[in-house]
Amino acid sequence: MGLSFPNRSRSYDASAKRIRFTGHDGMFEVSFLVDADVFPGSNTEAGYLAAFDAGRDSIQKVAVKAYGYARRRLYILTASDFR
Repeated sequence: MGLSFPNRSRSYDASAKRIRFTGHDGMFEVSFLVDADVFPGSNTEAGYLAAFDAGRDSIQKVAVKAYGYARRRLYILTASDFR
């Protein structure tokens, strides 16, 4: 079974400056964090979440690619993952 994103929820972790979202591979939940610097035009929680929502499709594609390299429970996606 492949990675899917049935839950569209996401949250901003101000202390880590990352957006958290989850994917599922069958019954397994997989956590992803996206560094806030992936969204250079944003500087507030609302801005980061809006930028995440606008780029959700490409973010999920990067997440699927990262997941394909190695199966882990947590992935941190940085700006270099989007190049």
